[in-house]
Amino acid sequence: MPRTTRITIALLFAAWVVDYIDRTVVNFALPSIGHDFGLDHTQQGLLVSVFFIAYAIVQIPGGLLADRYGALKVGIAGLTAWSVFTGLTALAWSFAVLLGIRFLFGLVQGVFPAAAIKALAERSRPEQRTTAAGWTNSSNAAGLLLAAVTAGILLPTVGWRAMFGVISVLGVAVILAWRRWMPKPLVQDEIPIANIGTRAERRAVLLSPALLGFAIIFFGYDVLVWGVTAWTPTFLHDMLHVSQGGIAFAAVPTTLAAAAGVVIGARLSDRIGGRPRVIAVPAMAFTAAMLFVLPRVGSLLPFVLVGTVMSLVAGMAYMPAFAVPLRSLPSAYIGAATGAIIFGGQLAGVLSPLMFGVITDHLSYTTAFEAMAVGPLLALLAAAAVPQTAEAFRASVARRGSATVPSEESLT
Repeated sequence: MPRTTRITIALLFAAWVVDYIDRTVVNFALPSIGHDFGLDHTQQGLLVSVFFIAYAIVQIPGGLLADRYGALKVGIAGLTAWSVFTGLTALAWSFAVLLGIRFLFGLVQGVFPAAAIKALAERSRPEQRTTAAGWTNSSNAAGLLLAAVTAGILLPTVGWRAMFGVISVLGVAVILAWRRWMPKPLVQDEIPIANIGTRAERRAVLLSPALLGFAIIFFGYDVLVWGVTAWTPTFLHDMLHVSQGGIAFAAVPTTLAAAAGVVIGARLSDRIGGRPRVIAVPAMAFTAAMLFVLPRVGSLLPFVLVGTVMSLVAGMAYMPAFAVPLRSLPSAYIGAATGAIIFGGQLAGVLSPLMFGVITDHLSYTTAFEAMAVGPLLALLAAAAVPQTAEAFRASVARRGSATVPSEESLT
């Protein structure tokens, strides 16, 4: 990869790590927050879901802003604002106030993902974008890991309020690094999708059934990720009676495995030219099966072993949700297009933690884990149906554009 791409990966990796620490540390704090405010499982799930409601709302607008005003400006603005709201979480004095802060936190953090992917696309070659994005998105697991370690250290010692205050300062270092070292975009020869004009092309991309299919893959993947990630700490606390410190450090092998899976899946996607069904179909089938095993293992060690294998395999399906669009689209459309795909994943973040809590309250943890299998199964079906190569994706979008834009003959 060019040096520009490598530097960009490193800077985006750092930003994503802070993103995931700030957003997921609440999962480890849920038992303490629930105790302080007297919350049931449904209310605790709502604390996670309300963030994703706001986060999902701004995905496509955030991508459009990045396309119009520039990825770096939008990314830095989002990073600054979400660091402020992370700190404000420590000041919440009621459940309602905490819900409001989490909603606003989701709004300002939600403009970042599409801007980050666009920044990377502008600084990498199309045939290397999925691998580059895989390395940056492996930071998600690193962020989860550091969130677990941070929670394991700070929750038992200073409590959840001070913990949010401490982690709110992490974004400052990333902002300074971006301003100092982020390189300029590469000069690229980009392939147009169809000769129908820029606005019509963007509209054809965003309304394409093919793009919707990739959003469904990411939705199904994130049903698993956000449902299970949000509730695993509480499950281990309630059912296996693991301490908060033990919960945090038990997350280490599963998060490292998830990071490895993301990188492997990204690299394989670039090697085979996209083709999401080759990777996502078997990975999601295996993951769905493991969700029936995981809640029945009975003790911490086998839970961690099964969870680690499941995380490795599931992680391989992450980048196939983006691989073909990243190889296909001009960078001018990357922000809005990836915002649409990310919207699918964040919609899952709205639904799955809340539904997990509701099912747990009315049935059981075991049934809740099993219900999350609907996500991988949906991702599996979508991966089998979407265009499998950049050429097929462009052809699908071009057909959509031709069907919605009047021909020259019809205008004369």
